Amino acid sequence: MALTLDLLLIPIAYLIGSVSFAVVVSKCMRLPDPHSYGSGNPGATNVLRTGNKLAAVLTLIGDALKGYFAVMLARLLLGDESLTSTLNSWLLCGVVLAVFLGHLFPVFHGFKGGKGVATACGILFGINWILGLATLSTWIIVAMFMRYSSLAALAAAIFGPIYFVFLFGFQPMGISLLIICFLLIWRHRSNIQNLLNGKESRIGSKKK
Repeated sequence: MALTLDLLLIPIAYLIGSVSFAVVVSKCMRLPDPHSYGSGNPGATNVLRTGNKLAAVLTLIGDALKGYFAVMLARLLLGDESLTSTLNSWLLCGVVLAVFLGHLFPVFHGFKGGKGVATACGILFGINWILGLATLSTWIIVAMFMRYSSLAALAAAIFGPIYFVFLFGFQPMGISLLIICFLLIWRHRSNIQNLLNGKESRIGSKKK
């Protein structure tokens, strides 16, 4: 019975991830649907193209917090040993993937989700604050010097699993983070092509 209840954490995490704060914030602040302009991606970077910095910040915080909340809720119910206990660690892996996939393919928004950068960051902070801080620092450093949000996201996606292995060794969660890494790269495939062609928009630029 307890295992059945624990398994419910996975669909709950998916539903939490399915709340697209880019869409919610835009509707509340009477801004255009983020799918209809710029990159068409419902994320903070695209919302920023409206010129409304508050909306972009709220989107960023909301998408990050849902990843953090889903992981912390699971850790609270499964116990602190969920990072090392064999069964609970796999359940936590399921929660991590579910909330991330919820953001990418949200049931509440026609399965048209974002690229998952902020949500992945929240997930990492939920797993361990040092892991989250190290990965976030990677994003900030690349973004500051290169001015490309997509390039910073790709760098953070690659280094996230590496930081995890460095901190915790080879654990099941490392597999989940590696899957998230590949999903992030896949979601940024158009950005990668634009970077190679010199057509990628820089942070803060407006794109019609």
